[in-house]
Amino acid sequence: MEQKTIPWDWSMVADQIPGYSGVLGRTVHCKVDRPLGSNHPKHPDIVYPVNYGFVPGIFAGDGAEQDVYILGVDEPVEEFTGKVLAVYHRLNDVEDKWIVVPEGVSFSKEDILQKIDFQEKFFDGELFMAEYPKNF
Repeated sequence: MEQKTIPWDWSMVADQIPGYSGVLGRTVHCKVDRPLGSNHPKHPDIVYPVNYGFVPGIFAGDGAEQDVYILGVDEPVEEFTGKVLAVYHRLNDVEDKWIVVPEGVSFSKEDILQKIDFQEKFFDGELFMAEYPKNF
């Protein structure tokens, strides 16, 4: 569970990720419909180890509001405002999942994949995120 405080703005390097330059580093307000510790509505054996919700008014490839995993918040919440740190692109589905974190908090690619595996293990996908600058 590597959590790291970063003193710079992700949007400085977001344009390095084709297709996600307008998303990475963006501040978004999220509504949580599956708080940490809750069960999946269709698969009750899946328990959410993170808060999971959506960004009201932004629509994803499935026609529903954009889904988000909220990392770095260790208690159930109803709403959250944070930065988009990464995007998980599902290769065998029509939607992406945004990874949202508190301002100034970051996770490694490996930590993100581990934290979202409880649900993403059922899909093929890849994680896109801005890289740290070489001198960081």
